[in-house]
Amino acid sequence: MAQIFPRYANTLFRVAIVGAILGAAGIGYAAMILVRSPYFTRAEDAVTQPVQFSHSHHANGLGIDCRYCHSSVEDAAHSNIPSTKTCMNCHSQMWVGAKMLDPVRESFKTGESISWKKLHRLADFAYFDHSIHVTKGFGCASCHGRVDHMQAVYQKGTLLMEWCLDCHRYPEKYIRPRDQVFNMAFKAEDLGKTQEQLGRELVEKYGVRSLKECSTCHR
Repeated sequence: MAQIFPRYANTLFRVAIVGAILGAAGIGYAAMILVRSPYFTRAEDAVTQPVQFSHSHHANGLGIDCRYCHSSVEDAAHSNIPSTKTCMNCHSQMWVGAKMLDPVRESFKTGESISWKKLHRLADFAYFDHSIHVTKGFGCASCHGRVDHMQAVYQKGTLLMEWCLDCHRYPEKYIRPRDQVFNMAFKAEDLGKTQEQLGRELVEKYGVRSLKECSTCHR
């Protein structure tokens, strides 16, 4: 019986199989990279807000503590957006004629809230409590980055589960003294220790557990 396929067909078939396997693996790897990229997570993507507010100017230049505006961060699950009255505590006496502050003055006059755009969008099926993290000694900068250096605030981390789990598995890498939680510039070296040394001490001192159970965040 005559041979239907040429001899090199076996080689082509093998190459096709290997190519399909490598191609599928490549697509899978590319997908893993994509979902972790800023394009997908929106990390480092600044949002244009109704009022041009500079955290760098207020937090760094003027030295205003995070808690002056985000007053519930130590006691509540959600860190609050400051009311217009908080803004007007200062801006009723300074920059009173600045056009960029028209929305603030209008909000204060009418009592209608400014439509701030949400930046950190945690998945609906994940639970995060600001107060417990602050109480246990985890600083604002660990999750939000150096907000005091940001003109327009952007999301620093990916907010993916693996990003959260890195801290939950190794809390000693990020923990700091409670009185340094709101100090954006804090480093363990300021106390003459490495982060590893300081972290081990504080984890034991504050009774921090490495919580990795699903129910910790998914309730």
